Amino acid sequence: MKIIKTAGLLVLLLFVIVFPMLFSNPAVTTIAVFTLMFAAATTGWNIFSGYSGYIALGHGAYFGLGAYTLAIMCQRWNIPGGYLPFLLVPVAGLVAAAFSVVLGWIALRVRRHTFVVITIAMFFILQLLAYNLKGLTNGSTGLGLPIPTDWSGDFFNIPFYYVTLAILLVAIAISWWVRNSKYGLGLLAIRDDEDRALGLGVKTGPSKLSAFVISALIVGMVGATWAYFVESIYPPTAFDATFDVAVALMAFLGGLGTIAGPLLGALLLEPTQQYFTLQFSQNGYYLVIYGALFLVILLLLPQGIIPTLRMRWGKYQATRHQRQPEGENDHTISTLPGQGDSASVTRKEGINL
Repeated sequence: MKIIKTAGLLVLLLFVIVFPMLFSNPAVTTIAVFTLMFAAATTGWNIFSGYSGYIALGHGAYFGLGAYTLAIMCQRWNIPGGYLPFLLVPVAGLVAAAFSVVLGWIALRVRRHTFVVITIAMFFILQLLAYNLKGLTNGSTGLGLPIPTDWSGDFFNIPFYYVTLAILLVAIAISWWVRNSKYGLGLLAIRDDEDRALGLGVKTGPSKLSAFVISALIVGMVGATWAYFVESIYPPTAFDATFDVAVALMAFLGGLGTIAGPLLGALLLEPTQQYFTLQFSQNGYYLVIYGALFLVILLLLPQGIIPTLRMRWGKYQATRHQRQPEGENDHTISTLPGQGDSASVTRKEGINL
């Protein structure tokens, strides 16, 4: 099974790598770029919220911080369009992570529901700062990013696709390491019972804060890549409240606290969201549909697709092992040598010796 699983993952990775060559239509690759962005952002969000159990609804703040950081660096340093802005994406992620150290330290002093409210409040505070710090962010006028004029229309999406894919692979690697490490075991213990985890010696405060910072780092890099991709940013677009709803919805749909769940959720929902936006963006119905979909998922699949399928497969396997073939109701088992030829043991159906 391990060989089959490894081979399947390699085939899937190869398909993702050659995808822009197989489907070169710019409309298709644009949707693919956005899908990879949300897959990476959801994976990063899941590293904290999925493993620790603290549902954060303010990660759009770090998405916006990454976007504005890259835009400001490109303007202040006169960075031309091309591949050079991609080298600044990790820097933008580090800036977002630096902010998350302070903001996370404040927010994580409380538990659960209060934490959710504080993360939302921090998001709107940063959005208001983007409006009012006009000397830095240019206010509601927004900021522009360099345009790669040497790239043709057919080629434009390709660099963004592979840069975003690289961020996604890094996010998956970090998520896999956290999930299979002693550190990740501590986060899962916090999710199950934080007080008991603290009593067992888990350093709950540093564990939560470090996961929060790692999550913000990944989301900040995604925000920077998105800003360069769309070429201009504004406070309501860089700090978008629907971003947090989308990321949480994708994680819940695929399976919160799993490695593959955020990927599956992004793969299913982001192309759907793009379709809804194109069809219903003028009247705003797509937001209603998106919210209704969130409620349906929470009601029908509270554990997500992957955990639900895994649970049903486990029940099927257990039921299968409990079944006994016909004709095996009674069996005579010979005794071991030296116990006599006449001795025998009768096994009744359903009793294991």
